[in-house]
Amino acid sequence: MKAREVKRAKLVAKYAEKRKALKEAGDYVALAKLPKNSSPVRLHNRCSLTGRPKGYIRQFGISRITFREMASQGLIPGVKKASW
Repeated sequence: MKAREVKRAKLVAKYAEKRKALKEAGDYVALAKLPKNSSPVRLHNRCSLTGRPKGYIRQFGISRITFREMASQGLIPGVKKASW
């Protein structure tokens, strides 16, 4: 799944200018003929380590579970478990 997301991201980048030009021109027929995966709406944030699609923390680029494990081990600088 991680590889599929990378492939989608490359397609989005490749067709970004073409999509923008077609949208401005209002040519929706030509826009529909572009690959489905070239649409930026189809991108989904995933954990860079595990590929988990849910519980994604944007600031760190990993899922909540991976974040918690790494924070407990002290692998993320400036982050420590709260206790009071």
